[in-house]
Amino acid sequence: METANHVMPHVMPYVTAAIDAYGETVLAKTRELAAGTPAARGGRILQRVFGRGDRRSLEVIGRVAGAKPDDEPSRAALRRALTEAFHADPLLRREVAAMLPRDAADAAIPSGH
Repeated sequence: METANHVMPHVMPYVTAAIDAYGETVLAKTRELAAGTPAARGGRILQRVFGRGDRRSLEVIGRVAGAKPDDEPSRAALRRALTEAFHADPLLRREVAAMLPRDAADAAIPSGH
C-alpha cells in the first residue's frame, strides 16, 4: 500500500509550483488549472486535497505564497498539512497519486500495490 511518504516527494514540486504561480488564490482558480503545466497540475492537487480551502489550509497556502522559494519552514508546513490529509484519507492519497504523471505515480505507488 502506498503511504504519504511515498506520495509526498512527487506531489510537492507540483503544489509548490502552483502556489508560486497563482499565490493565495490557487484554490479559486478554475480556467487556468485546465492547462497541462506543472503549476496547473499542482493547483488541481491542492483543490482536491483542500477543496476551496478552510481557514487553516488558506493560511498555509498564504504562508508559502508569501515566502521565498528557499523558505523551508513554510514548505514544511505545507508538506505537513498534505501528509495529515493523506493519513486521514487513504483514498485521497490514491486519488492524488493518480493525478501525477505516469512515471511519478509509478514511483509513488510501490509495485504490487
